[in-house]
Amino acid sequence: IGHPEIFPLVFTTKTQEIFNCRVDEDVTEENCFKVIKKEDIIQDLKTRAATSDFHPVKKVVLEYPGEELLVVFDAEFQYGQNFYLVASEEAKENLLKPPETAEEIEEGKEESGEETLEVHPYKPPVPQPWVSLGSEKEVEEESVKETITKIKYMISRVRRTFGAPVTFTDKNASHAEDSYVECTSYQDKTFSIKKLENDVGVHMVPKVREASTQTKWTYPKNTATQYFPRQLSNEEKEESLLSEKLKDFLTSVCLRMETALQQNEIMNAFFDDWKALAEDESSSGGKPDVSLKAYQSFTDLRYLKDRTITCVCWHPTIYGIIAVSARERLSYEEQVNLSDKSLLQQSVILFWSFFDPIHPQLMLECPKDIYCFQFSPSDPNTIAGGCINGQVVLWDISQHEEKLQNAKTVADGIKMTAVNMVNASPSLLQVQQSSTDPPLVRCCAVSSIHYSHKKAVTDIHWLPDYSEDNRMGATFENRAEICVQLVTCSPDCSVLFWDIPATEQSSCEKVKEEDIFCMPLDVPDTFKHLYLCWKPLIKINLCESDINTEYGPVRISLRELYYHYKTSEKAQSLNTLEVPAEDSPYTEMNAPSSKNLKVLESISTDFLVGTEDGEIVYSNWKMEIDSDSAKPVSQKHPQKYTIHTETINTLQRSPFFKDIILSIGGQNFAIWKEGVTNGPILQSSCSAGRSTAGHWSLTRPGVFFIGRDDGNIDIWDLLRKTYEPTHSQNISKSMITFISPWTAPSKQHFLAVSDYLGVLHVLEICQTLSDPSRNEHANIFDYFEREVKYLK
Repeated sequence: IGHPEIFPLVFTTKTQEIFNCRVDEDVTEENCFKVIKKEDIIQDLKTRAATSDFHPVKKVVLEYPGEELLVVFDAEFQYGQNFYLVASEEAKENLLKPPETAEEIEEGKEESGEETLEVHPYKPPVPQPWVSLGSEKEVEEESVKETITKIKYMISRVRRTFGAPVTFTDKNASHAEDSYVECTSYQDKTFSIKKLENDVGVHMVPKVREASTQTKWTYPKNTATQYFPRQLSNEEKEESLLSEKLKDFLTSVCLRMETALQQNEIMNAFFDDWKALAEDESSSGGKPDVSLKAYQSFTDLRYLKDRTITCVCWHPTIYGIIAVSARERLSYEEQVNLSDKSLLQQSVILFWSFFDPIHPQLMLECPKDIYCFQFSPSDPNTIAGGCINGQVVLWDISQHEEKLQNAKTVADGIKMTAVNMVNASPSLLQVQQSSTDPPLVRCCAVSSIHYSHKKAVTDIHWLPDYSEDNRMGATFENRAEICVQLVTCSPDCSVLFWDIPATEQSSCEKVKEEDIFCMPLDVPDTFKHLYLCWKPLIKINLCESDINTEYGPVRISLRELYYHYKTSEKAQSLNTLEVPAEDSPYTEMNAPSSKNLKVLESISTDFLVGTEDGEIVYSNWKMEIDSDSAKPVSQKHPQKYTIHTETINTLQRSPFFKDIILSIGGQNFAIWKEGVTNGPILQSSCSAGRSTAGHWSLTRPGVFFIGRDDGNIDIWDLLRKTYEPTHSQNISKSMITFISPWTAPSKQHFLAVSDYLGVLHVLEICQTLSDPSRNEHANIFDYFEREVKYLK
């Protein structure tokens, strides 16, 4: 180190207490010196011998010439330990009394020189004439002057009243009216001075608001309480009962009393209406249970590895069957050109069952990754899906309906005990393993690539079974009562309407018969006339040519999508026999004559879309012939509303109100009422994270669920709070991608939640969130109407 007279030492706590050099008490970083007598150190060496902290420098201590040694606290560990010993008198004096530097010596000389040289004789100050710079005006303005004429009062008193005695008298309270004497305080108007001018200084401080719930009473009153009962004698009681005044009173109130008694029998007069608006309290008397209980979870390490779930759909008629679709985990830039990207992994739609959470029950083969899919309301065995490359696909699972219905029996059958597994032969194990592989269903119809969307199909819906549209957007009756039309949207600025024509109406007559029969044998021929030649019926381009604006829809909402799934007799129980594929309503569909169809004027052709830029666009699909271009164009110009800052991920109508729409995107959500053009009737404030999915409750009009990017589920109850969620619960450690509720016939309520890691969580909704409160529908309706009035 370069200092041979310095020896680093380690002082333990005991040593510091012995020599009074405790850190931060006796010695600090500023006062780091401690002088210890040599004889005390030698005594410590004799007492503790080798355990003494001075033992490494014993020889140095014994040979030290002085009587006191200097120990320095090394707070910065400059020499490697917490203390160091100075072994020379010269170094000790230099540390205790450091010599002055050359700069300090020079400064001292300069100060002494200045004291000797700067000696001037005293000169008295000479007064200078005052020069006005305008300050007298400011003094004049700030000075206080009396501008109001003073009022003089003279108070006099008669001389003979000086020192006169004062006499007080008693007054009986019964002599006053109502036997009550009141001395009320009052506000003297004489002392109410109106300020005409006020000089106020303003200073910026944090905003503070003072609020009070008690009403300030300006005129307090003196009150009295009677605490002795008034008792009547027997004569007074008899006189009162026989008086005409009492008879007249009873006669006048008899009718009203009877009416009040009847009302008490009809309804509870003490019923608390405000309590009825809130949730039912739990039986324990505490807070109501609003949590979501984990019921089941599904994942697959083969088909869902490194994939994200994009859509979740419950089977409409079979208990416990749920289907999911997935796509590859790609960044936003990689998703732009997904149509040209080849699949590195087979894309399928998986069917899961509550009774077998490990093995999928069924798989639907997909030409590309599926973004969205829906069961047909007319026939749940028919499924339509939208691909990532813009194509629309149809499947027919009628041949596997029995397997889905008997999922519980199959799940119980494949379970083997440990003894059976040990004693089983290898061939038996292979058969057992192959039996667990789910059957693969191939698609039976794919739309033409040339006429499909140019980008991924982000939303798909079946049109209701009571209406059918033509190429001009006119709505006619559907006598077959079979859902034969679809609507899809894509960020390529288009909305397409697809029609499933009968075999006689197929436009693919040019396809050779050998091309049709080249389809695999295991593929149902329900829609073979549409394979690779299916074209859309109507194409709507969401753009405004006059202002060169294009809208990329990712979600669509139509007013006429309120259909109910038809539960046939074969789906009433879980143990029914399979119905042949020939009984599908699509195989018996005939081509009706459009001449005799009735035009439905009451069907609304308006629709809303949510774009990838966070805009809500309101338009109409009905077409008219343009006089200039002779081409069909939309009758109504799109109306745009900008509320969200990111892509719309949810645009859904309330199951209880057709004209109420929930939109979610970015960091907020909004509730819209169709026909109100001023904006949303309810808009949330921006939250810290992003909202990624959402869905209305199927049983309560004022409840909806919102999924977030941090894996939480926010539960909103408009009857309780409209400014924040009533409950928030963590479901996953990754982003929520889709939410889908379902009500089972056994009055069970489930909520399916998927995440970014490819895991499907099935949660059971508690009774508080599933059972509507008294008059909840009417109360929510009134709330929406009030918000509409405020908005207008």
